[in-house]
Amino acid sequence: MDIAIEPLTPALWPAFEDLFGKEGACFGCWCTYFRMAPAERKATGHGGKKAFLRERVSSGPPPGLLAFRDGRAVGWMQVGPRADVPEWNGRRRASAPTDERDAGDPDIWAVSCFFNRKEARGTGISHRLVAAGIAFARDNGARALEACPIRQSNDTSRMGLFVGSARVFERAGFSVVAERRAGRPLMRLEL
Repeated sequence: MDIAIEPLTPALWPAFEDLFGKEGACFGCWCTYFRMAPAERKATGHGGKKAFLRERVSSGPPPGLLAFRDGRAVGWMQVGPRADVPEWNGRRRASAPTDERDAGDPDIWAVSCFFNRKEARGTGISHRLVAAGIAFARDNGARALEACPIRQSNDTSRMGLFVGSARVFERAGFSVVAERRAGRPLMRLEL
């Protein structure tokens, strides 16, 4: 399977928009779940979330990676500094940093979200995105990359896997540094 992975830039916005569809994937989230406070997300609506993320992409740097097969976006992974996804750092979240200083450290990065086309699921896209994300983080000066995936999802739509599968991160060399909630390990890879 020939897969190309590219950082999401303004030029690739149409491919991202096509991947996410009219509603913005994951019930209109537009990958703002960890970027906006809950009240702000609720008040913003689908169109506002889309505009918010488009502005974020326009202002740079790229907030994640797109996977392409045959010229069509088939997968997405949000990856960047922890500070770029403030809700991911919440004290009560399974993804909260083990050291509070990491939340604002530009060299501690996070893989916070995935979205793959239905027909691309189970084909290794997430593994390829994580491998590319490691290189992307390293190339941009990160010294550590963290994720807070799920060990097992009973969600038949795989919606529960928007944070990724622990198995994918284990295979990429990540280690568990904390598990505050059963089945949701905070994992880390030193770069």
